[in-house]
Amino acid sequence: MGIAIKVEEMSLAEKLETMETLWDDLCRHVHDVAVPEWHHEVLAARIADVKDGNARFTDWESAKETIRESLK
Repeated sequence: MGIAIKVEEMSLAEKLETMETLWDDLCRHVHDVAVPEWHHEVLAARIADVKDGNARFTDWESAKETIRESLK
């Protein structure tokens, strides 16, 4: 099924509604999405870092500030 949407002609509200509809549909089919092996490897490494005491954590506000600074 093909759906043609002229995104540039949509209002912001229409775009957000469309995104929410797509996200809701994806969430209903989450088990259909294959997780790549590299993702499992990254998660395993992070879990190992936590268990070994090598993980570093930061609060969300500090993380956002770090990200903003890195984008300047």
